[in-house]
Parts: sequence; C-alpha cells; structure tokens
Amino acid sequence: MTTSPPDLAALLTRLRTDDTGPDREDAPVAVDPVDRLLLDLLLDLPLDLPTDLPTDLPIDEAAPWLAGGGPEAVVVVDDRYGALTLGAALLTAVASTEAGPASGNPRVRVHQDACTAEAALDANATALGLTGAYARHGLGPGLLAGARVVLLRLPRSLAALRDVAEHVAREADPGVVLLAGGRVKHMTRAMNDVLGESFADVRASLARGKSRVLVASSPRPGRGGLTYPVTADLPDVGLRVAAFGAAFAGAGLDLGTRFLLEQLSASGPGGPAPDGADRGPRDVVDLGCGTGLLATWAARRWPDARVVAADRSDAAVRSAALTARENGVGGRVRTVRDDAGATLADASADVVLLNPPFHDGAALRTDAAHRMFATAGRVLRPGGELWCVWNSHLRYRPALERAVGPTTQVARGPRFTVTRSTRR
Repeated sequence: MTTSPPDLAALLTRLRTDDTGPDREDAPVAVDPVDRLLLDLLLDLPLDLPTDLPTDLPIDEAAPWLAGGGPEAVVVVDDRYGALTLGAALLTAVASTEAGPASGNPRVRVHQDACTAEAALDANATALGLTGAYARHGLGPGLLAGARVVLLRLPRSLAALRDVAEHVAREADPGVVLLAGGRVKHMTRAMNDVLGESFADVRASLARGKSRVLVASSPRPGRGGLTYPVTADLPDVGLRVAAFGAAFAGAGLDLGTRFLLEQLSASGPGGPAPDGADRGPRDVVDLGCGTGLLATWAARRWPDARVVAADRSDAAVRSAALTARENGVGGRVRTVRDDAGATLADASADVVLLNPPFHDGAALRTDAAHRMFATAGRVLRPGGELWCVWNSHLRYRPALERAVGPTTQVARGPRFTVTRSTRR
C-alpha cells in the first residue's frame, strides 16, 4: 500500500475536533484509522481500472489516475471533521500538479448529513487555508455526476448506506469506485449485501488499525428508481410518515416517540376553553425532529399553532418536511437544520417536544441531550413547557430541573419516562 506523502501526514495532524479559538491546538486530533485507510486506498486506486486495485503505487504513478477524472472527480460523503475532504483535496492537488496545471477550482465535492460535521470541516479548512478546496452539495446528481471515486464513512444504518449506494450507482461515472470505510467491530456482512444490491463487485480490504474498507465497483445497470424516500401509514397514531435513508427510525414509529405521543394525546398542553375551542399553544418546537412525527402531530392537534421542526440531519429535515406534506400540514411546519436548535430565537416557544438522541453513530453519548435541554430552557417563554421522553436509566430529571425548571414525571414505563418541565 502507498505511503501517504509528507504533506498529507502533516495536514492530518493539524485537524481538530472542535474550533476552540486560541486553545484550538489543545483540542483532540480529528483523524482516525478509518480516515487514514481510506486516503491510502485513494492513492492506490487507478480511476479507470476499478477492478484492478494495485498495491505500492507511488504518488508519481497515482497522479494521472487522481487527475484523470477532471475537476471534482473525487466525492466525499459523511466526513466527520474534514480529514477525508481536505486530505483528498490535497492528494488531488498533488495529482493535478504531477499530471498537469491545476485548474484552481474545488477539487472535491462533499456531502455531510450532519450540520455539525459541516461546521467542523469548515473550521478545519479555515484554520488550514483550504476553504476553496471543496464544494458542498446535497445527496444527488449535483454531488455525483462524473465522480470517479467516492469516499464514504460507513453509516450505522443500512438504510442510510443503501440510500448513498443507490445514488452513487445511478448518478456517478459508470467506472466509479465506492470506498466505504468503518471500524471492524461495527461492520457486518449485511453491509456487503446492501452494496451488492447496487454494485456487481464488492470486496473488502485487509484490516488495518481495526478498520476495513469495502470496495464497490461495476454499478448494476437497469435497476429501477431510488428506494428513498419511503412512506408508511401509522394507524396507531393516525399519521403517515416519510423517511429518507439516514433519518432515525425510518418509516416507522420508535417506541420513545410512541410513548410520548400517548401522553400528549391524553394530558398534553392545551385543552378545552369555555367556548369549546382547544386552548393550544401559539408556537411549538419539535427539537431533534427526526422524521417530524411530533411536529406533524402538533400541527394537526393545534391548527392555529406555528410549528418548527429542527434537526442537525439533512435527511431528517427533508423527511420532516415530506411527512408534514403527507399529512396535509406542509404549509404550517417550518423545518430548520441546525445544531440542537442553536438558531432558534430566545423566548420564542410555548411548547417544546423532545425525544433526545443518546447515540452518535455507534457511540453512546448524552451530550446532545444536555445541549437540547439548554436550548429548551432558552427558547421557552416563561411558563412554557418542555415535554420530553427519555430512557429511564439515564435519569435526566435533575438536568431538566437545572436547564428548564420544575419537572414532573407524567408517565413511566418499562423503558421510557415522560416528563413535563415548566420554564421558570
């Protein structure tokens, strides 16, 4: 396998997980063995011979293949902090110099589902003076047309993998090679099978640093349309859900959201006024909206309310918008893509509905939930309510008391707890 050029090694050591201003250099280095293995395989890959992956290809021989696809021949999907995007940009710039004059245009196209990943890439690019090295696109032809190599961090969800693989197989160059890397402990045979639905040739690299890359090539011709978005009726809650591949829970109803909807329907905010009307809130936020079921339920429950569905995931906000349209309330649900509701105005909501995540990819983490609690405390008006469902073993009640205000247990089941917190 090719040894990474010195400039690449130096670049990778300067990437950081957080933009911490003067303390930036003290932040953790934002590269892992998966990133390094993908970039090394990129160097090894001749773009016009996808079924022949040579080893020990020196940079002067790899250069024509890297440059041969023209500008933006390399695409990166779901880079975490910028290692793949900026590393690929550096390698294609080196290749362009070796093969001929550089065009000066962005050399890499990138799509990141999470806006937090976008911010991390931008911060690292700014710190390294590489802001013009890449162009950002949504998942579709604008991202993939003419692409010869796609670098992908393997998602946890098979649906998310299928969504990306189908787009690559249909929209990229017919000779495209998809390099999908992950940690061995999180990889399954099912990932090979999903890639095999869209590609005739799927192989695995040797493991290195407890990481491995699946190499998919030879897109299958003649397949039908894209699988996603998918839609499904949920008769238990009287809603229809729509979901793109990377949206949490897909076209289903996760147990936590189901439990929260049961409590909201039985004893949620609002109620009959003396004139018989429903005394509902004016402004409702579905924070971490996923496919937007809570936002859509709220828009139907309170016809006069303004509803915002916010999530960091591109697939989630697109799913939420489509779910609202499928239920006839598309004009009343506004979607916002941001980090834990960071762009929502202070004291702008009467009700916040929240089913916080406790996974980040394959890792168990609760920091996103605590940021969302803080957001709820900030955006709620005095007397406003946060209705939250959470896994009972996480014991979030003290944190909710601190971030929002007095917190009451509404219901508790074998797995989940629903609480109501009132803004002081």
